[in-house]
Amino acid sequence: MELVLLSALRQSSPPDEILVADDGSGPETKTLIENFQKTSNIQIRHFWQEDIGFRKAAILNKAIAVAEGEYIIQIDGDCILHRDFVKDHLACQQKNTFLYGSRVNIQKGFLPKLINKKKIDFKFWDKGIKKRTRTLRIPILAALYKANKGLSKKIRGCNISYWRKDIIAVNGYNEAFVGWGREDSEIIVRMMNNGVLGKRLRYRGIVYHIWHQIKDKGNLKQNTHMEDIAKSTQTIWCKNGIDKYLF
Repeated sequence: MELVLLSALRQSSPPDEILVADDGSGPETKTLIENFQKTSNIQIRHFWQEDIGFRKAAILNKAIAVAEGEYIIQIDGDCILHRDFVKDHLACQQKNTFLYGSRVNIQKGFLPKLINKKKIDFKFWDKGIKKRTRTLRIPILAALYKANKGLSKKIRGCNISYWRKDIIAVNGYNEAFVGWGREDSEIIVRMMNNGVLGKRLRYRGIVYHIWHQIKDKGNLKQNTHMEDIAKSTQTIWCKNGIDKYLF
């Protein structure tokens, strides 16, 4: 979390606010965030819920419900941002469109050096990373990618951006998703069912994913089934969503 916040606070185009959606972290995370709040010129808001299982959908809804901006850039708590990450998302935003980018992977064996040196800058030939072609930032090539109606398998919740109104129009994340998996792609399915287009952010919007143990995938089959239903029935609105936090 420290590296993530350090990278967010040194952006070439600073965000208007930083919302930390915390699904049950311990007191050390709270203390860390409070320390950043004391020194940051950017407002950092911390939203916490009790740890009673993987409930990412619920905590994201709570944060999005009170977000002050019209446009939201979303990452995960294990992703270090390229210095121009926010700038790239804002430069490529389009009405009625969400953006999705990929991630460079930081390898397990590099973690001690990463943490000890608080490394948040990476180059193409740096040690400790893979998928290194994703480190290339070439805006002229990024412009070749256009918005379309196709549902890409490359969509990841760790690197997406969208208009807040487009999320609210489908009632936000579906809180029926408990346990790891598909909550981020299912909401995209419903947004696209509602006419929102997707645009791949390639050669811009770069994040570096910190290695960690794989989450328990015990609910993945059930979550995949719910996503498949949203596809087959052209579902737009979820019943258990963000509306309960909006008023």
